[in-house]
Amino acid sequence: MGAIPNPFRPTAGAEPPQLVGRAGLLDEFVYGLRIRSGAPGLLTIFTGARGVGKTVMLGEAEDAARAAGWAVISETATRGFLGRIGEVMRQLTEELGPGPAGRRITGLGLGGFSVQTELPPEQQTGWRQLGEQLLRLLDAQRTGLAITLDEIHGANRDELSQLAASVQHFIRAGLPVALVFAGLPAAVSDLLDEGVATFLRRADRIDLHAAAVEEVEASYREVFASLEHPIDPELLHGAAVATGGYPFLIQLVGYHLWQIAESTGRPLGEEEVRLAVAAARRRNTRMVIEAALASASPKDREFLYAMAEDEGPSRTADIGQRLGDARNTVGNYRARLIDAGLIEPAGHGLVKFAIPGLREHLQS
Repeated sequence: MGAIPNPFRPTAGAEPPQLVGRAGLLDEFVYGLRIRSGAPGLLTIFTGARGVGKTVMLGEAEDAARAAGWAVISETATRGFLGRIGEVMRQLTEELGPGPAGRRITGLGLGGFSVQTELPPEQQTGWRQLGEQLLRLLDAQRTGLAITLDEIHGANRDELSQLAASVQHFIRAGLPVALVFAGLPAAVSDLLDEGVATFLRRADRIDLHAAAVEEVEASYREVFASLEHPIDPELLHGAAVATGGYPFLIQLVGYHLWQIAESTGRPLGEEEVRLAVAAARRRNTRMVIEAALASASPKDREFLYAMAEDEGPSRTADIGQRLGDARNTVGNYRARLIDAGLIEPAGHGLVKFAIPGLREHLQS
């Protein structure tokens, strides 16, 4: 059994052995790669809670684009991302075209909108012109450029607006470009509603949710069938239920189950499965919950502790009574925690925790 490596990948953005519950989500994008210009699926936004698999879906889109022969630029929306994309576009353009002799990069503009070189200013290529030049070279080869941008909830508004305007220009020019984003739901909605990038409202918005427990169980049965000692179906069912269908926990529980099975070399019992689930929850707490709580203020935490007193969705009015705060103050905390991806709306006047295990962590 030692010859079979652990197939689970419980780390940020790593590609799992199976995309549980994600079948068909990229069909429109893949079809768009064939059309190459103007297809709706070439403009896609993935949203969802932390750890629900947004970055994994970006990776899947990148793999699909590469398989179709497209050039791919993968970025995270930290400050200066537009300049970094521009630098990669420049490199790709020089690989595909002749380029001016003696050209050498000396730095990137602080605004992220231009590439600085040793060429005279009149010969320096602006971001949009550089992108258009690259796309025409790719178009001549019957291919295109796919740009993926992660964590757009933290994007600089000016850079995002500039990127959206340029991509809109490319699409209008009939050039083969794809843009795939990922970010937290509420923050993405705010970005689009603010009119920062009105054009992006046309994007296919795909909200990622937890997978059905039945799908998780079926995936576990398939993956664990290669073990020397198969795991009892009832125990696998319990392990699947423990994940809540949450993709990161699917990977964590599977990883620890495999690790224990590998170390014992015998059929797993109820105690071993319990240990695997407990280890997965501890790691989820460290890697997801504590990281998400790090930016929460003391008042934010008070709001969360008040929510944790309920066993299901909480009424905002009840939280206000527990905290003794005015309605508008509670509303401010609510909005901030939704933007941070810690809680989410659950109906009129209701909120619920957005991260599995967060309630239990606060209660403990």
